[in-house]
Amino acid sequence: MTRGRPINSAEGNGAAPAAGAAMPPLASVCGAFPIRISRDGTWFYHGSPIGRKPLARLFSTILARREDGSYWLSTPYESGTIEVDDVPFVAVLCEARGEGEARELAFTTNLDEVVVASEDHPITMRGTAEEPAPYVLVRPGLEARIARAVFYQLVDLAEEAPGPDGAPRLGVRSAGCFFPLEPAEGVGSAPT
Repeated sequence: MTRGRPINSAEGNGAAPAAGAAMPPLASVCGAFPIRISRDGTWFYHGSPIGRKPLARLFSTILARREDGSYWLSTPYESGTIEVDDVPFVAVLCEARGEGEARELAFTTNLDEVVVASEDHPITMRGTAEEPAPYVLVRPGLEARIARAVFYQLVDLAEEAPGPDGAPRLGVRSAGCFFPLEPAEGVGSAPT
């Protein structure tokens, strides 16, 4: 019993397409998907929270940020923009492994993705001294806002080290890097 023509077969015999045969079109742009990620990391579809964490986690694996700052969900077949209130993830846990120069700070996001703060995954500070806004890079273009309780944990781990201008700065070490915990330009440093 045949259920339809086999995919990738011009003759319907299951053979691979001939060399040079036309490939299927790239993903079609569908415009804006009715998906939004709130500041607290909750994913919404048509205004209702996506209650299944594995589904939100699956969507997060196809999420990317373009150079213009827009967020896109892209599969091989469809692409569309989504709305993100701040950043797509929230760092809800931090595990400090080791001490001193060997310390690693492993952040867990609200979708259970784990990232170690490093040169490739810097901690950056925005906001003001009165209202600091800490972030960690999860994937290129995609950050996690560090939750307030996790930020307080970082403050407990903080130490002083010379900043770029030689003045002491309060910050944390992870994977051989020093990350100031004060909003400033050029935060995060190369390995020390």
